[in-house]
Order: sequence, then structure tokens, then C-alpha cells
Amino acid sequence: MRNHRRAPLTVGLAFAALGALTACGGGPFDQGDDPQGKSAQPPRATGRSAPAAGTGDAPGRDDGALRGRTIVLDPGHNGGNARNPAAINRQVDIGNGRKECDTTGTETRAGYPEHAFTWDVSKRLERLLKERGAKVVLTRPDDNGVGPCINERAEIGNRAGADAALSIHADGASASSHGFHIIEPVAVKGFNARAVPASQRLGRAIRDGYREGTGVPYSNYRGTEALDPRDDLGGLNLSRVPKVFIECGNMKHAGDAAKLSSARFRQKIAESLLDGLRRYFS
Repeated sequence: MRNHRRAPLTVGLAFAALGALTACGGGPFDQGDDPQGKSAQPPRATGRSAPAAGTGDAPGRDDGALRGRTIVLDPGHNGGNARNPAAINRQVDIGNGRKECDTTGTETRAGYPEHAFTWDVSKRLERLLKERGAKVVLTRPDDNGVGPCINERAEIGNRAGADAALSIHADGASASSHGFHIIEPVAVKGFNARAVPASQRLGRAIRDGYREGTGVPYSNYRGTEALDPRDDLGGLNLSRVPKVFIECGNMKHAGDAAKLSSARFRQKIAESLLDGLRRYFS
């Protein structure tokens, strides 16, 4: 969420977007990975997903907890944001103030952008959730557009009557900062207060699933035990359904970046987030 690159200007955008964060670490790409994310498409569905190394049997487990649930996945930023600074810098109401419609996000030192990372992970997670009978709503249809703004991203979850909403990001902090953290909402009177207790439970479930499934350590620069309450993000302030953000790692840290840039590791991330959601509903 910090250190976003923002395009200079301001104007309007038909969409509204969610408080965007920055992306995970910036390091060398794993052999065979695509630094631009062009080949990082989710594997074709085969009826069941094979567990990734290090995740045990969690990815393949289906205890029915997700069946019939409506899950909103909010991939941070968008591929067209940087080309439309006037649109994404337009100020929107976030419940307790005003903020930019959206931001461009961050990237690794090798140039792998956060918006591509969040889109790839979201599509992988969408497939896994649908295989388990969940209904999935994405806040954007592709990685080529602009926005939507942070307030509209929240409203998409509200309109869907989501059982849970997850905003997927990666950070752009200093090169010595590493690890992941969950951003939880703080009650904003008249907006999200009723959903905050459930959001906190969701945050802990996602945190535990992600830590166990990926091995990524808790953040050494934000939050306490990887939990970071904030009231400055429109995507959380305006959400009337349980919702949290995850910063999957720091894209400016070499070790985090190498993981986030790996298609194989992004599959592990999706499986770990799936397990976090399953824990929440179980």
C-alpha cells in the first residue's frame, strides 16, 4: 500500500477502485518463468488440482465448506492504470475522507508488475474455488483496463452479497523489508462497522493458511504477527461484507521478488489462499 508509483494528474473514471497496495519483492526470475507474466496463465482445469510441493493435501481437500459461497476476488491495480493518470488520480470518497481512485502499483527490480501478479494469482484462485463449488466474482475482467476505483471495488462485493472478499496485492517497500501481512479494516461509523469482526476472523484464517502453505514469513516491517489494521483504505472502509487485503510479499526484496515472479510459486500462493478461505468457512 505504501510506496505506490502514482501517475501524475487527475480526472474522472467511470469505474471506481480499491485502495491499492504495492507488489512483492524484486529479484531474479526462476528458470522457465516469464518476467512479463505473458505465459503465467492458470493451468487448465482437470477436475481436481494436484497439491503443490510443500502444501500437503490442503489444495486437494474438499470438505464442502466453500460450496455455495460467494467469494469476491479483488486483484489490485490494473494494466492500463499507468497510461491513464488523470483517471486514476481522480479523488473519490472513502468513508472518512478522500483518496485517489486507484494507483499503478509497484514492480520487481526486473520489471514484473504488481498488476500482472495480482491478476495471475486471482485467476488461479478463481479456478480452484470454482472447482469446489464456490461462486466467484472478480472486480475487474482482465489486466488491460483502468481501475475500477477503490469505492467501486468495495461496492462490487456489497452488491454481490459476498460471504467473503479478498483483495490481492504485493508491496513495494524498502529492499530490506520482507514477508507478508494482512490488512484488516478498522470500524468506520456508518459504513463497515458490522462487518469488522467477521473481517478480523477472515484475516486470521487467510494469514494462517498463507503462512503454512507458502512458508513466507510474517512481515518484518508492517503489523503485529502479520496483522495490520488500517482505516485509510476505501476498499475496506466501504465494504459491508467481510473483507481483507493481503500483501503477499515485498516486490523490492530480492528473495520475495524471486518467489512472486515464479509461476510455480504463484500456484502455491493460490492454493494457500484457498486453504485460508476454507478455514474461515469451516
